[in-house]
Amino acid sequence: MAYTTIDKPTDYFDTLTYTGNGNTNQEVNGLNFTPSYIWIKGRDTAHPHTNIDSVRGGNKYLKSNETGVEETDPQYGWIDSFDSDGFTTQIGSNSTPWNVNKNGETYVAWCWRTGTSFTNDASSTGVGTIDSSGSVNQDAGFSIVSFDLSGQSGNETIKHGLNTAPKVVITKRRSGGAGDWTSYFGAIGNTYLVLSSTNAGATSTSFMNNTAPTSSVFTVGDPSWWGANPFIAYCFAEKKGYSKFGSYIGNGNADGAFVYCGFRPAWVMIKRDGSGENWTIRDNKRDVSNVMTRALKPNLNAADGTGDGSEFSADFLSNGFKLRAASGHSNSSGQTNIFMAFAESPFVNSSGVPTNAR
Repeated sequence: MAYTTIDKPTDYFDTLTYTGNGNTNQEVNGLNFTPSYIWIKGRDTAHPHTNIDSVRGGNKYLKSNETGVEETDPQYGWIDSFDSDGFTTQIGSNSTPWNVNKNGETYVAWCWRTGTSFTNDASSTGVGTIDSSGSVNQDAGFSIVSFDLSGQSGNETIKHGLNTAPKVVITKRRSGGAGDWTSYFGAIGNTYLVLSSTNAGATSTSFMNNTAPTSSVFTVGDPSWWGANPFIAYCFAEKKGYSKFGSYIGNGNADGAFVYCGFRPAWVMIKRDGSGENWTIRDNKRDVSNVMTRALKPNLNAADGTGDGSEFSADFLSNGFKLRAASGHSNSSGQTNIFMAFAESPFVNSSGVPTNAR
């Protein structure tokens, strides 16, 4: 069997960088696909992370660094269209449309592809206990799922569309008041982490009823804990040579921990499973060579590289990544860290050809 079925990861995930021009209908291109989930962050100033997907619509955004509800405020800009090679922005009515296209602001956009829409009537299909809909790419192991807990009173199961159990499920309430980005990471079991905070992993039977996702559904617990409202979920299953979701133990040393992924990474997000530490994201477009020193923090609106760069030092290697600082963010001695990683190139392609290091 071939090492990987995905020889070209940039057909499913890629990072774009661009500079805002403050005009309507700026085209941002350079992708090999039509993006379905776009996570944008202004790099120069302290502005929120803007999360937009094609299931909810380009004019609806959520902010990973905040607990607020879904916004459709036209003042600060949105995605006008999801294009075959990127996306087109709209600036909105505000004179400084910081979401996606402020004049002179540099941006990074992390883009994922789904592509196949689905709708599940749970009572008809027998899959899950409540209806769900969304978009999925089974080849890449990614789905965007919309579901509604309004009127529900007990544990529920929801179809995710992947046909294999996801290792990461990131959920956000869309309306009805503030709500955390409550997220499942299989590497630390049936606990949850909050993308919008520095909190340590926590446990609650109300979260997922202590039930890991299956190949067809994921579980949500008590709706009074979640909120009886509409939700969006981003579900990720591991694909060899393309994506890796796991954990590692830091060594507290500048010659830091090495984490095997099975590919040369394009994007890595890390969170220590302990309180008081930020999430961090590194990618291969903001730092084009090793040692990498730039990180953005999903739980903060901070500008790119804010703080001591040595905290974020890391190398992207041919088969994984290596920390290069004794950092509390990602390499504290003896501490568990969870990570998500997507590939630039598989360690070995389907023809047996190995990749190079950076």
